Amino acid sequence: MAGVRDELEALLTEAVRRAQEGGVVPPVAAPPPQLERPQRPEHGDYASSLALRLARAAGRGANPQALARAIVDHLPAHPAVGAVEIAGPGFINVRLAEPWLASQVDAIIAAGERFGDQDLGRGRRVQVEFVSANPTGPIHVGNGRGAVFGSTIAAVLRAAGYRVETEYYVNDGGSQIALFTATLYAHYQRLCGREAEPPAEGYAGEYMRELAARIHAEQGAQLLAPPGASPPDEIGLRGVRTLVDQIRSDLAELRVRYDSWYSERSLYAPEGRYEQAMRLLHERGYVTEREGATWLASTQLGEDKDNVLVRRDGSPTYFAADIAYHYDKFLVRGFDTVVDIWGADHQGHVSRMRAAVDALGVDPERLRVLIYQLVTLKRGQEVVRLSKRAGDIITLREVLDEVGADACRFFFLSRSMDSQMDFDLELAKRQSNENPVYYVQYAHARIAGILRTAAERGATPDRGDVQLLRHPAELALVREMLTLPELVERVTQTLEPHLLPHYAMELATAFHAFYTECRVVSEDAALSSARLRLTLAARIALARVLGLMGMSAPERM
Repeated sequence: MAGVRDELEALLTEAVRRAQEGGVVPPVAAPPPQLERPQRPEHGDYASSLALRLARAAGRGANPQALARAIVDHLPAHPAVGAVEIAGPGFINVRLAEPWLASQVDAIIAAGERFGDQDLGRGRRVQVEFVSANPTGPIHVGNGRGAVFGSTIAAVLRAAGYRVETEYYVNDGGSQIALFTATLYAHYQRLCGREAEPPAEGYAGEYMRELAARIHAEQGAQLLAPPGASPPDEIGLRGVRTLVDQIRSDLAELRVRYDSWYSERSLYAPEGRYEQAMRLLHERGYVTEREGATWLASTQLGEDKDNVLVRRDGSPTYFAADIAYHYDKFLVRGFDTVVDIWGADHQGHVSRMRAAVDALGVDPERLRVLIYQLVTLKRGQEVVRLSKRAGDIITLREVLDEVGADACRFFFLSRSMDSQMDFDLELAKRQSNENPVYYVQYAHARIAGILRTAAERGATPDRGDVQLLRHPAELALVREMLTLPELVERVTQTLEPHLLPHYAMELATAFHAFYTECRVVSEDAALSSARLRLTLAARIALARVLGLMGMSAPERM
């Protein structure tokens, strides 16, 4: 269902063309109409500064108000347009026609679960990779925020007509896995009766001892290496597999599921992606050798310094692995766009990763990297700092067990990615309108209850005449619902999913206002049926935005 804004912008574009043909508007390249929603209702439903920008393009002597009048005079007729006004120095304000607004209730119901969908992507392929935390411990609450952002962005892109694949990059190689293995092996040796100390810089937390106990229960002492020998790889592999399963389970509890889980170790298979990517970088002249190491000549691509690909000891860096991984994304699997969602500690990695993609011969604009900030957990005014099982992190599972997936998802989404956020556990559990999750979900439950009670009384929305909807609260609710297609477009363009919970609050507020001011089922059977039809449309719109956020739409509360 296309947004009305797109239709109105097409009308304004056509009006400029007609006015130019009639000689009343200078024959200059017309800027886009760029309709926006005014902050003040008295300025109409949409406003455009088209005439002012057209006057600047036309040069000296052009009068924005006269240009605005010419545009309005040549505007084609459209049932959505109720009135068009010229305001201030030349703004064009558009008011939607009330009969057309009412008719959109039927259009929303007809669209059903696809209400708000767009065809912006036209089937282009997008990969969204997010979380990708090292499988060296339980996933923490900060990772949960990235998971909610990633899965919501993927849902919106699908609604916008893209073919989306979600992926978790399993960092099952490198120095952190070696340290994890050494820590786990020390605990395992102790269970086998051997004296051993975990590395001083190793992984703390009760979960490491639990993991070692699990392996010992399954294998006994079979995995012991001779005293003084390096930890066996099997210990690390078993630990990683167990933690990946736990991460998968925790994320599923948050309603996050991936299309694929990609192993970093697979990059280093013979003639695998690592070798192929390094060969391509050599061929394109972006690799240099100095100081016993291999470097990416990032300075040739606008970076301040070159970056090490292979250390002096011959081991590839994390950066090299990341290049090989993106080689696979773009040049092997052929994604049109890749969206990477990283934690704040990866901020410094963004610029060099874009340079590396450029070095591979891929337009760096096809890589979009989003950085999300940290989460502070609170109980009222008290900061929650420690986890009993995981040492110095708060696990996602602990928060999920306390407040549930819906509250986690809504609160994680409620602030923009680049803002640190305070998550108040007490507020998230509160059963009152102070809790935005409760407020929005209660609106859906109230709608479901209204429709259920009406059906029990024999009143249905099936044949309601929506042209009976004329009350300001009824039309205000329709206006709010019609914002959803525009919101899908905006989130697709900006990748700012925090706009969704704000919209959900506004939509719930509009419904609560309608319910307060308009008796849905009354002695007027015709009006009751029309209002039930509006209520059904509101249910569709609210369930849709809740669905995009990965939240449930409860029937009862």
